[in-house]
Amino acid sequence: MDSLTHIVLGACIGEAFFEKGFGKKAMFWGALAQSIPDIDFIAGSWLSTTENLLAHRGFTHSVLFALLISPAFALTAERVHRPHDISYKKWLFFFLTEVFLHLFLDSFNNYGIGWLEPFSHHRFSFNIIYVADPFFSIVPGIAFIALIFLNRFHAHRNFWWKIGLLIPFIYLSYCAFNKFNIDKDIKEILAEEHISSNRFLTTPTSFNNWLWYIVSENDSGYYIGYRSVFDTKKQISFHYFPRNNYLATEYKSKEDFLRLLRFSQHYYTIEKWHDTTVFNDLRFGQILGWQYPYNKFAFHYYLQYPDENKTVVQRGRFEQWNEDAIKNLITRIKGN
Repeated sequence: MDSLTHIVLGACIGEAFFEKGFGKKAMFWGALAQSIPDIDFIAGSWLSTTENLLAHRGFTHSVLFALLISPAFALTAERVHRPHDISYKKWLFFFLTEVFLHLFLDSFNNYGIGWLEPFSHHRFSFNIIYVADPFFSIVPGIAFIALIFLNRFHAHRNFWWKIGLLIPFIYLSYCAFNKFNIDKDIKEILAEEHISSNRFLTTPTSFNNWLWYIVSENDSGYYIGYRSVFDTKKQISFHYFPRNNYLATEYKSKEDFLRLLRFSQHYYTIEKWHDTTVFNDLRFGQILGWQYPYNKFAFHYYLQYPDENKTVVQRGRFEQWNEDAIKNLITRIKGN
């Protein structure tokens, strides 16, 4: 999830754990603990782009890191707030809850998270919710503001932390329900259209959970399409993208390329843009792909120019977005 969402959720959990006047201090600790796994952003100042892609949501998002950092937080908070009547066990359970919730939520996006680092480099990604979904974040954001401004002994604080936690997790359950139905539809549509598929990926498009981006892989490339949860017809207009491995022959032994393969979970294509060879990570979708089926992919890495890829993950995310593009997105979400 985005950093702001982690902060407001962490603060609401802090209020839930420590009420009766201590809540605002616990809100600070909760926001801090929810944010601490993202300390890996610092690595970007000395790592190359491809190294940083794997470092982010790597060790600092692992179970081992959570088990190491939570006792340190608990010990610090217990000493800072002396004298108090809060046991070390409660502090520890609080920080474990905060850090593990961060790890849990991040696994629902398409970036991937290294829960088992450093023992396994496998990345977990359930592709259930977009990394910045306002419909998930708005209520805890409002609750956070209310808790900041309400007197620390105010009777309504109890209402706001409950709303701030309950509503987003109801919405998350709704997103999982959408994912289940979309995956079910895709299996049926692929079979009906006689499309051979080794595996497929479904993930929400930007800022919503109603229009889903689909990638179905075969031996030489990918069928890509879009489906709304409001679509009534059991059909998808797929467009084919060859993998084009032959274009990457001179890069296959280079570390940058090997890291990109690992990061992309092998959902990739290679393209030639004039004289530049481009690696596309298909998991991050296309630039307005629901409107322009053969448009560029949001994540495109220039293999010949590694120093020009600093913002590679979101490089093309909002390219070409304007009022008409937003209207077109809303129209497509409404279904066919």
